[in-house]
Amino acid sequence: MDPEQLKSGLAAFLVRSLNARSVEIRGLRRLTGGASREIWSLDVVIEQEDGSTSTRPLVMRSDPSRGPKSLERSTEYLLLKAAHERGVAVPEVLLPGDDSLGTPFFLMERVEGEAIPRRLLRDDVYAPARAVMTGQLGAALARIHRIPIEEYGLDVLPAPAQGRSPAEEELGRFEQAYRIIAVEPHPAFELAFRWLRERLPRGSERVLVHGDYRMGNVICGPGGVRAILDWELAHIGDPMEDLGWISVRSWRFGNDHLPVGGVGTREEFFKAYEEAGGFPVDEERVRFWEAFGNLRWGIICLSQARTYFDGHSPSVDLASIGRRTAETEWELLGLMEGA
Repeated sequence: MDPEQLKSGLAAFLVRSLNARSVEIRGLRRLTGGASREIWSLDVVIEQEDGSTSTRPLVMRSDPSRGPKSLERSTEYLLLKAAHERGVAVPEVLLPGDDSLGTPFFLMERVEGEAIPRRLLRDDVYAPARAVMTGQLGAALARIHRIPIEEYGLDVLPAPAQGRSPAEEELGRFEQAYRIIAVEPHPAFELAFRWLRERLPRGSERVLVHGDYRMGNVICGPGGVRAILDWELAHIGDPMEDLGWISVRSWRFGNDHLPVGGVGTREEFFKAYEEAGGFPVDEERVRFWEAFGNLRWGIICLSQARTYFDGHSPSVDLASIGRRTAETEWELLGLMEGA
């Protein structure tokens, strides 16, 4: 999206939406990351009809101009609104977009802080945050899983088909994707599909699952968690899926002795989750979802690289992610062997 066109388009949109005399966009810049989104940071100077002015630090989330789309922006807006009202640490959403920019978008507050895991897990300034982050993440996840789905109109989210468990649904969905995108053999993945099918957990609750709850999608300050980000993979499913996903080795960023995001132990995380109102932790189900998470991430790596190689996106981020497929294959072999 051209920055100058975006500036003028957003200013016009905000004048209409806020009934303002004028709006000036300052400091517009595209943020790094966001492989499935365009994310722009901006400061909005609003002049009201009475002459008073105010400045708001905002973020705009929109679909990429090219490449695959995921969750509808209107649904993501509803998700963040529901999470904020239920006490989850998320940026406050301010305005749903219209069709004036040529792509779906919405605006939310900008939360200052750090999201890069290697800094959060190693820099001295975040040592106090690391001491409390595991408990904060457990409590935040419990609040997410208790968000009433129908009350907030979130029953439009992807959900298991009638008669299928969340595990069956997710495993089948990723196997279908794998069969489409894999152009070379991956024996470890083939073995993992069979291994997981033999261990499908049947019974589980149906709740709002964040879908990408991990380090890298959390903004922190020196005092700990400030906001949970990146809700575009949210769906209806098994709450243990989120508990398994944050424990995938790739999200530990080298701190393998602390399996929950490289910051804490499973015991501390599970305890905080349950004490904050989360569902009773089923450790066998969590182990299934951790193994599935490694398979899932490996397939996502293949998919992201395929988006680049097929010419749908010039993103170097997408191209480089494909290299990480081998990490997940190695981890899967260890998990299946019981290491």
